[in-house]
Amino acid sequence: MSGRVMFYVQSLLGIGHLKRASNIARAMAAARLDVTVVLGGACVPGVNFDGCGRVLLPPVRARDETFSVLIDENDAPIDDAWRDRRQARLLAEFETIRPDVLLIEQFPFGRRQFRFELLPLLRRARTLPRRPRIVSSVRDILVPKADPRKNADMIAAARAWFDSVLVHGDRAFLPLDASFPAVATIADRLIYTGYVVDPTDIDRVARDREDGRGEVIVSAGGGAVAEPLLRTALAARPLSRLAEHPWRLVTGVHLPDAVFDAIAWNAPPGAIVERWRNDVTVLMHNAILSISQGGYNTVMDVLTTRARAIIVPFAAGNETEQTLRARALAAEGAVSIVEAGDLSPQRLAEVIDWTLETAPTFPAVDLSGAESTARIVAGMCGSAMTARMTD
Repeated sequence: MSGRVMFYVQSLLGIGHLKRASNIARAMAAARLDVTVVLGGACVPGVNFDGCGRVLLPPVRARDETFSVLIDENDAPIDDAWRDRRQARLLAEFETIRPDVLLIEQFPFGRRQFRFELLPLLRRARTLPRRPRIVSSVRDILVPKADPRKNADMIAAARAWFDSVLVHGDRAFLPLDASFPAVATIADRLIYTGYVVDPTDIDRVARDREDGRGEVIVSAGGGAVAEPLLRTALAARPLSRLAEHPWRLVTGVHLPDAVFDAIAWNAPPGAIVERWRNDVTVLMHNAILSISQGGYNTVMDVLTTRARAIIVPFAAGNETEQTLRARALAAEGAVSIVEAGDLSPQRLAEVIDWTLETAPTFPAVDLSGAESTARIVAGMCGSAMTARMTD
């Protein structure tokens, strides 16, 4: 092994952050780094961290898409005693691992509810005689807060605690300051890695399997907020030119059981309803059409497979991430878009028919983010190890 990495990952509702982190972690392990992933959310089927050590903190998740209430594994709101126990566990794990690189997913540009444990962790890391490199790992789009003071706090925290910010996107396609202009003040700390995709997905597509051939694939990522899309897609099917084709709905593991059962039991002939597939990229590659939300990993699947696709971005509350990404791709001619506020069976059917008449054009986007991140972090580990030897 050529260096130790502690990778803190806290998922709250969907699976997008968790899947991207798993791709990064496995790439670092493949680069012979000693990676320990500290997971603060529930485990998700199909998302693995092969080759990495895992630390499972007491799990917590958001009660709903507002993210205003965090609940534990018993669905009870977390309290100060719970926070104290988790903070102590996290600090103890850090002392055991003593990483060369401390990689923290999304903070300080998100996960503000976890300052109770992350700020003590950062203070401890910064005060070590031979401290690790401290790095933030963020996606291509950030969601600014309505309160300008909170945005300023994020930038101040990045400047105070972090050596670098790894941006898992392509600056030439969608720079981070397009969604969060304030990051221009820390431009010297931003490192663009390229978008993160799963290399095994590319391998699956290359095998040219027949799964999904001739189908319409409706996918919803983790599924926690997928009910409107799934129900609207089924209602749009008989209104579209693809009414006679098989439609496969992959609902996601977080779609509530009652909703899944209602959709599955009432699905019309020719509609297949499944919880989870680990080969969604194969289905997309072979499908006549993909209909999905616009999360990071789903869009990477579209770009990897170059599927003919419609994106219906999730945009409840203050969520702008999926809309910005979908609009950027639509502007390049890569996808069609149905804005969340326009979603109806009639509108979706119209866009389906229009999309079938239009050949997509895909931008040249850097998709080497997993391997690039591993290479960058390995270099940081090497610098830290050299510093130790010269002390």
